[in-house]
Amino acid sequence: MIDPADAQQLDSLLRRHRITLQHRLGQNFLVDPKLRDAVAEATGADRSDEVLEVGAGVGTLTIALATRSRRVVAVELDARLIPALRDVLAAHVNVELVQADILRFDVTRAFPAGAELVAGNIPYNLTGGLIRKLLDHPPRPRRLSLVVQKEVAERWTATTAASLATVAVQVFAVPTMVMTIPAAAFTPVPKVDSALVMLEVRPRPAVDIDDMDGFFRFVEALFQFRRKQLGGTLGRIAGSSGVEAAARLDELGIEPVRRPQTLTLPEWEAVYRAFNRGFDR
Repeated sequence: MIDPADAQQLDSLLRRHRITLQHRLGQNFLVDPKLRDAVAEATGADRSDEVLEVGAGVGTLTIALATRSRRVVAVELDARLIPALRDVLAAHVNVELVQADILRFDVTRAFPAGAELVAGNIPYNLTGGLIRKLLDHPPRPRRLSLVVQKEVAERWTATTAASLATVAVQVFAVPTMVMTIPAAAFTPVPKVDSALVMLEVRPRPAVDIDDMDGFFRFVEALFQFRRKQLGGTLGRIAGSSGVEAAARLDELGIEPVRRPQTLTLPEWEAVYRAFNRGFDR
């Protein structure tokens, strides 16, 4: 059986299929079997679970997921990798291999009741769009086990809303950084370390908002002025004066001199409710 978590077997597999890895696609594959197994184990998958794998690559994580779960739908964008994946996964009949862009993939059709678990090694440029795709609308998965750049993991798990991505993640899930994964555990070796982040999806979003799309547009608008004080920024985007915005913030118990990245989720909800009517969408 081919194990692409073994560096020599991976190199042989790539040469046999004449595959050159592409940096623009974030193709850095985990070649440490112990870390690979730890990532799979962290999903908590058992033989009754269905798993969506994002970015199957050459099947490194897919194998570990297949031995732990009832069904794995492994989605891979790069068509060149599909023959190699078929080689690696030939013995695993519970894996469905799909060549597709995950951001366009119809998850609901593949999992009518919702994918219970999601796992993957996620390229930096995919993180924001993927989180919104998987969590914006029900049915939502129960848990996401994702390997991302360490910087992204730190942003997702920040104690305040450090970025739009932080808000997007924490509205829908409780994130925990499980472990750091050194760059040397991948091939080709990336320039930065990665981390495994566990997202336990909330039964209900952390903010009670009817128009979630409108809420995130509002959050995004404020983060365009992340270095500015809230009073002036809210006056600008909500069509009122800075003085009026500051007075309204005072009523909410929020100091107008604060910046967007200091707000907690309850404060984001309060600010949105107070200012969204004047927000030009």
